[in-house]
Amino acid sequence: MTSFSWRCPFCNQNATITEENYKVTRHEFDLHNKYGTQAVVVTSIVCPNEKCREYCINAVLHDCYLDTDTKRWTYKPAKAKWQLVPPSGAKVFPDYVPKSIRDDYKEACLTCDSSPKASSAFARRCLQAMIHDFWGIKKTMLFDEIDALKEKVDLLTWEAIGSILKIGNIGEHMKTDVNLIGEVDTNEAPKLIYLIEVLVGNWYVSRYEAQRHLKKIPTLGEKKETEPEPDAAEDNSEE
Repeated sequence: MTSFSWRCPFCNQNATITEENYKVTRHEFDLHNKYGTQAVVVTSIVCPNEKCREYCINAVLHDCYLDTDTKRWTYKPAKAKWQLVPPSGAKVFPDYVPKSIRDDYKEACLTCDSSPKASSAFARRCLQAMIHDFWGIKKTMLFDEIDALKEKVDLLTWEAIGSILKIGNIGEHMKTDVNLIGEVDTNEAPKLIYLIEVLVGNWYVSRYEAQRHLKKIPTLGEKKETEPEPDAAEDNSEE
């Protein structure tokens, strides 16, 4: 197999996957079912990061047939897909992101394919919770809270949020109860989920990293003060 780039959903580290940590298992069956011969293809990947070593498993269902000339199975386009481990494409957010936000985000990812309506509602609720928690903005409607956010975020972030609001019915849904499960366009839930991932990185992760680095500054000064002056060390050695 050829190696490929991959990002672990558990540790969020980029990695190169080779045959040492990648396996595909195929199972064909008929058993007189009404659809004809079926095939389940299971893909397993183990994260090569020694501090992680988590595994991911996906399964895909196909109609298939055996080519009489080549004696090889030919698979038709996928009929169904299942992400088994982890159960969705949700990223693992750090613990310093509030649990309610992490939980709603996970539910949005879990229901993205099976129930886009519910996924969109969870994503909107997650976005509102982030605006409440991180920026302290609380108004009647999420649309008004997003409008108030304009004065607090950089232009690029605001333009990105604005572009999301123009997709399908997303903008209209922001004017209703965030928990309302209404009609959605196909791309609404994935777009909202991606927006949440970007904002968590730009807001929570960036703030945490900035605070972590700033806290090092006082200790760096203390370390410098405790180090002996080079001249003084030489004078002591001569005595």
